[in-house]
Parts: sequence; structure tokens; C-alpha cells
Amino acid sequence: GDCYGRRLSLTVSVAMMCTGSLIIAFTPTYASIGVVAPALLGLARIIEGLSLGGEYGASATYLSEVADDKSRGFYSSFQYVTLIGGQLTAILVLLLLQEFFLTREELFAWGWRIPFLIGAILAIVAAVMRRHMPETDPFLQMKQTQPFTRHTGSLRTLLQYPREVALVVGLTAGGTAAFYTFTTYMQTFVHQTVGLSDLTTTYVIAGSLIFASLLQPFYGALSDRIGRKPLLVFFGLAGTLLTVPILTVLSQTRSPYSAFLLICLAWIFTACYTSINAVVKAELFPAAIRVTGVGLPYAITVSIFGGTAPAIALWFKRYGHEQWFYYYLSSVIFLSLLVYARMRDTKHKSAMAQLQ
Repeated sequence: GDCYGRRLSLTVSVAMMCTGSLIIAFTPTYASIGVVAPALLGLARIIEGLSLGGEYGASATYLSEVADDKSRGFYSSFQYVTLIGGQLTAILVLLLLQEFFLTREELFAWGWRIPFLIGAILAIVAAVMRRHMPETDPFLQMKQTQPFTRHTGSLRTLLQYPREVALVVGLTAGGTAAFYTFTTYMQTFVHQTVGLSDLTTTYVIAGSLIFASLLQPFYGALSDRIGRKPLLVFFGLAGTLLTVPILTVLSQTRSPYSAFLLICLAWIFTACYTSINAVVKAELFPAAIRVTGVGLPYAITVSIFGGTAPAIALWFKRYGHEQWFYYYLSSVIFLSLLVYARMRDTKHKSAMAQLQ
């Protein structure tokens, strides 16, 4: 993305997503090909993991660079609108399959492959669309003043910005843990802990994701008016103080309506992070290292704090201390709050105009 352009990076990443999804959709069962089946699934997950890691930095940079100064927060917030929209689409496909097309046995036997096939088709459409996107002006200007060198976008160059890298890690940790908790893990939590049926759980999670999507552009536009820092601090404070009470009450309710409202309450502060985290990271780095600076420390932090959140929650649950996870999540958000309180407001002190 930093060497050859944001557009090429985005096209390659979505092509890899298509490849991984197709492998998952068409891999034969273990009964048919033995140990090769899990090996192929593992390979597919690695390909999709690499594609996601490449996608975030390039897309966050692209959206931030094509927007004007007055509406950068609003436009960049649509990254999480589409990200949550992808999860919502997957849930809606599952809902349609569950309720109208397949029995539970058929869904577990082969129907689970259908969403991966749909995802691959959508990736092909996205790849074709991305081939015709214009390259961003900051990248073109940077290439005019700084021709390609072997250090462009390299780790060596990135390490020249240790403070910015540390800021990306610090501001991401709490937000990504909260995001994965209230998206990926929440479906398991509502089904197993709250005790709702598969179908009711799907409705509750789908409704909460629609609510979360609607919040993203609202907070993005708000950040263009009042700055990024107030929203991050609000997320940090509310997340630290309210996470434990919300999850505690949620674990004790048996009403799908109460579960929906509680998850939406959590999204009111979590969306303050998700809506603007991309633009905040992009505003920390000059154009020559922006994709790498946004993407690499973010991906490392997500793998440590975000992707592990469901596993940590289930580990606590397995040993009868599920509530300990509530305090773990609250603590991680608090650590990010310390970063939010001390960092500059990137809306007012941005590096977007810097080329290198």
C-alpha cells in the first residue's frame, strides 16, 4: 500500500479473501480425505487472516485520504459500517437458512458452506469494483516527491515513529477487545449464558448490529465537529465503569428484549471507538508510511486483545468464573483510557498533510 498504492493493496486483499472463502466452501470432509481436510481449512484461515491484516490499513488510509478535512471522520466511519454490515449479512444468511430453507441437520451437515460461497462471490464483485477506484492524491503526491526505494513502507521506516506506533497499540487494545466481545463473542454469550434459542439469539444479535451500524456515521460526523479525543475518552470512561454492570445484568436476564437493549447500551459507548479509530490512526502518520503504520501495529494488537477475547471469556466460563472476564475487559478498556487522556486530538493536530 505504501510502495505501490492503496488501490492495489485493497484489490489484492479482497482477492485473497475470495480464495480463502472458496477453499472453505469446497474442502471435502475429514471422512472423505482425512487429515488433508483440516490442513486445507487451516491454510484457508491463514490466507483470510493475511487478507484481513492487509485490508484494514489500506482501507482506513484510503477512506481518510479521499475525504476532505471537514468530513474525514464521517467518511472513514463507513469502514466499520461495512465491517459490521458484513457480520450482519452473515447473520441474516444464517437466519434465512435456519428459518426457511434448511433443517438443523442439513445446516450442520453442509449448509454452513453456503455463507462462505456467498462471501467469495461478493469478494469477486468487490475486486472488480476496486480495480476502477482512483488512487488517492496524497499517495500520488508522495510518489512525485519520493520515488520508490527498498525502505518505502518498511519496518525500518516504521520504527522511526515509535510514539505513533505505541499510540496505535494503546488506543486499539480496549476498543478491539470490546468490539470482539459485543460482536463475535456475544452470540455465544446470549445463547449459552442467557439461554436463548438459536433463532432468538440470531434475531437479538442481528438487531444489535443494525443499531451499531447506525451509530457509526453519527459519531463520525460528531468527531468532525468536536474532535476525536472527546469520543475516545467517553468510550474509555463508560467502558471502564459500565462493562461489568452490563455483562452482569445481561448474564442474569432471560428476556430477549432485555438482552437486546443491554447490548445496544454497550454499543452506545463502544461505537465511539469503532466509528473513528481508523481516521485517528491515519492522522498519526505521514503518507509514505501511513498504510504500514495504521495496519501493522493494529493487526498485532487485535491478535493479542481482540481475537483472543472470545477464547479468554470461554476459558473463564469453563472454570466457573465467567464474571472474571467482565473485569478483564473493563481493565483493558481502562488501559486504553490512559492513552486517550494523554494523546493529542488528531482532528486538530493531524499528519494527513505530511507526505514523509
